[in-house]
Amino acid sequence: MDIETSFATRLYDSARKLGADAAPPAEPGATVAETGFAETLARAAQEITETLQRGEQVADAAISGRGDVQSVVEALTATELALQTAVTVRDRVVEAYQEVLRMPV
Repeated sequence: MDIETSFATRLYDSARKLGADAAPPAEPGATVAETGFAETLARAAQEITETLQRGEQVADAAISGRGDVQSVVEALTATELALQTAVTVRDRVVEAYQEVLRMPV
């Protein structure tokens, strides 16, 4: 495949880095990078949008006769994976929110 890395892999790497940044610094003078959950989520949403736009561009090029079948299949596979990942993340966030609502106060 021509795709460098899948969206899910990039998202996993971002989450892993976020977890590493949350750990206390190894040295007393070292600082922890300030990357929050909202920033990571915004970056992931931006990557999903870019992947979907890339898929549309490749599909448009193929319809007009400028693209090859392999690039269309690769772009649509990446788009499908990005969409499935976004839906899964959304479902998990909704599930977590509902779980919080069920907690006794």
